[in-house]
Amino acid sequence: MTRLAPFAAAASAALILWHAAHDAPTSVAFAPAPLIYPDSSAGAAPPPTPNPAAPPGPPAIAQQASVASTIEVIVGRNDTLDAIFRRMALDTADLAAIRHLPGTRQSLDFLKPGDAIKLTHADGEIKELTRRLSETQTLKVVREELGFAAKMIDNPVETRIRTASATIDSSLFQAAEAADISDSVALKLANVFAWDIDFVLDIREGDRFTAVYEQIYQDGKYLHDGEVLAAEFVNSGKVYRAVRFATENGSGGYYTPEGLPMRKALLRAPVEFTRVSSVFNPHRRHPILNLIRGHMGTDYAAPTGTPVHAAGDGRVSFAGRRGGYGNALVLAHSNSVSTLYGHMSRFARNMHVGNRVQQGDVIGYVGMTGLATGPHLHYEYLVNGVHKNPQTVQLPGAEPLHADTLQKFRHLTAPLLADLSPQQAAAGTGVATPNIANGPLAAEAASTVFSVSSVLDDSSARFGANGSRTSIN
Repeated sequence: MTRLAPFAAAASAALILWHAAHDAPTSVAFAPAPLIYPDSSAGAAPPPTPNPAAPPGPPAIAQQASVASTIEVIVGRNDTLDAIFRRMALDTADLAAIRHLPGTRQSLDFLKPGDAIKLTHADGEIKELTRRLSETQTLKVVREELGFAAKMIDNPVETRIRTASATIDSSLFQAAEAADISDSVALKLANVFAWDIDFVLDIREGDRFTAVYEQIYQDGKYLHDGEVLAAEFVNSGKVYRAVRFATENGSGGYYTPEGLPMRKALLRAPVEFTRVSSVFNPHRRHPILNLIRGHMGTDYAAPTGTPVHAAGDGRVSFAGRRGGYGNALVLAHSNSVSTLYGHMSRFARNMHVGNRVQQGDVIGYVGMTGLATGPHLHYEYLVNGVHKNPQTVQLPGAEPLHADTLQKFRHLTAPLLADLSPQQAAAGTGVATPNIANGPLAAEAASTVFSVSSVLDDSSARFGANGSRTSIN
């Protein structure tokens, strides 16, 4: 019996399974047990069962490819839109269609390194192209059902007027920085008074200035500084004031409160903010020849390659080697005035005898050719062939405003000049002047006053490429 027990149990199990299969109602469909997720709560409903009759969706890869993406491209050197499109595998036919839109070709063909172009694309097709053309305009091209459409978007800016004052302790730029005045405004200020003040030689501790200038904002965000509208500079106790005024032809210039132009026939200095290594001195001992040889000009120490500017409108009367001057250039100006520029490393293009130049044009570059102890520019000012001190000579001015324009000038500039007055009162009237009684210029100051702040009669100094000063044994 014990041997038959396993067989009996197996037969009973098979009989039970047979009855279960044949006795189940045929109308009841099979329902799988609900899935239970670990993160779901006990009462949460199970996720819906997919409908087997619904058609299958597109592959995930195809869905991702159809999504548009936006990228900002920074234009590189010698870059073109065609090169950018090919580099990004974009359809060049779209570029051709965009370039044929009215007014877009010129806006897209002239690219500069650093420009930003925003592109929205999908599957190689351009959906949108945006390029900021200027501070106030943006070009936007959008793909529509019938093709591309372009429009200009205006970006309005706000101009605010700021008035700021500063007193010079060491340099113009440090004083400007202390008053939260940008370097660009400081340079413009120096350019306004460049015909009256030599900012290389004449700046002294205690000088002060006030500037009324524009600040440009967009959407409440500061962008940059604009024009200097009015300015005052007190140099060695002498007050200089200037105001900007646009004449009927639209050109803007600076004038004194009386309507006299600030612009003169010649600039005080042919180079920007460097240091003086030797001033006008007819009894100076030459540093190389060790002889008493008059120094009939001014030396501006500056790194080799510093641009040299024409002091005024004129004609090139000499360009070449001239003894101890090395590479020298002479300009002939009106009223029998001529200026000489020596020790230059090289001349600018088209500096040939007979060619004309305008005030401020680059005519050459600082060097140390000829008899020179270091890189610097030697500058001379002559009237009828006679040397004059370029820092003190009276410079001829330009034509003043006509009487019919003067009334309009006074009406428009009065508010700007009024903005200078409160700042002047706040700054005080005391002006500190440097004591040069025991300095190296004491003997010379008796006849001609020079305002030199850093390097005086520096025949024993050499200047490096960075403008640093080292002694020569």
